[in-house]
Amino acid sequence: MRLPPLSTMAEDYVKLIWKAAERGDPGIATRDIAAALRVSASTVSGNLRKLDRDGLIEHTPYYGVVLTPLGHQVAVAMVRRHRLIESFLVDRLGYSWDEVHTEAEALEHAVSETFLDRVDADLGHPTHDPHGDPIPRADGSLPSSPGALLTTVAPGACGTVDRVSDDDPSLLRYFDELGVGLGTHLRVEQVRDYVGVVAVARRDADGTESLVDLPAAAAAAIWLAPDDD
Repeated sequence: MRLPPLSTMAEDYVKLIWKAAERGDPGIATRDIAAALRVSASTVSGNLRKLDRDGLIEHTPYYGVVLTPLGHQVAVAMVRRHRLIESFLVDRLGYSWDEVHTEAEALEHAVSETFLDRVDADLGHPTHDPHGDPIPRADGSLPSSPGALLTTVAPGACGTVDRVSDDDPSLLRYFDELGVGLGTHLRVEQVRDYVGVVAVARRDADGTESLVDLPAAAAAAIWLAPDDD
């Protein structure tokens, strides 16, 4: 998937907008982009005007930002780069899942398509990265991912963790402390909106269950694939 020559800023913005849509937000707001990238709202507004002019986004005030077909193509290519690099760092270089996001953020702008194709082949064409995120194929299509955000799952539902957001390394380390990772079986016990907590029962390898209270920010970073039954 060949990328047109673009600035690092443009690549970062379209990838962020695409990931917001992947989470179910079709029109991310300027303030959310500013918070995610840790820049001022005025900086974001100026950059969005540039991206709009270059045909990468459509920005309608008060209605959010969406990608054009060209912007979508660039974003998918960047997501593919990021997730393949994360997979390579974990599988071949021994990184832990909380160490790879920042490294991949830097490397994704620098590696060539030849390097990326060889990484893909060396890893056996993986479909998902170390956090369970689907890796776009070279043609831009996306492997299926059956999970739903834990915050949208009703009490009583059971399933296994099949994706975890990689945006916050400290949150990944927190999940390690809780014993929650890919493949962990959870049952939603109670959603306590008034205190911002999702209570879950975690099933350990020996079949025993432990109750865990997940803060809202943690629950919003987990996708749960439902049990077959």
